[in-house]
Amino acid sequence: MRDLQLVIFDCDGVLVDSEVISNSVLARLLTTDGLPTTLAEARRDYQGLLLGEVFDRAQEKLGRSLPNDWLVRFESERAEAFHRELRPVPGAAEVVERVCAAGVAVCVASQGKLEKTRLSLDITGLRRLFPEPTLFSAYSVALGKPHPDLFLHAAAEIGADPARCVVVEDTPSGVMAGVSAGMRVFGYTADSDEHALRQAGAVTFRSLDELPTLLGLPGFG
Repeated sequence: MRDLQLVIFDCDGVLVDSEVISNSVLARLLTTDGLPTTLAEARRDYQGLLLGEVFDRAQEKLGRSLPNDWLVRFESERAEAFHRELRPVPGAAEVVERVCAAGVAVCVASQGKLEKTRLSLDITGLRRLFPEPTLFSAYSVALGKPHPDLFLHAAAEIGADPARCVVVEDTPSGVMAGVSAGMRVFGYTADSDEHALRQAGAVTFRSLDELPTLLGLPGFG
């Protein structure tokens, strides 16, 4: 892309391989609390939602309230699982470094809380690539994905023109948010539904190694 100013990376599923881990914990806790849920069902019904939306949707399916400490237990058990199992997506560090070396700014814009993003990047060794001012959360804006608020907020804070930004996402809701923000969106399909990402408006790719060429960075393509 000519005149590219900023690449906005989603965190879960794009930089860190967290979706199976998070949704396995979710499925187990929901099943324990009376709502039998498989990993596939957890990913289908809850992936990409704010945690409060997950909680509300699960209670609606269950037909009654979950325990008062359910969210605290989920976040605690997810963090323990992350410490045991979380890894970076292959090629994530190298791609971010290539983007930065080309003089293009980078940031992370996640549906999750900043504490979760920090933890994920710390565990996987990616935190060194993203100083604190480049971390953004949907909890800091009025509306999360699929609304454009988060990506527009990130661009404004970095000082980038939305039309000169690229979003890298792995969920349809994230793609929709980027498109609504007037940004070009690349959909990472290694562990996502390629058709759904395309339908939402993304140009899809399967390996992070492909991203520098898609971005038109010097020395690639």
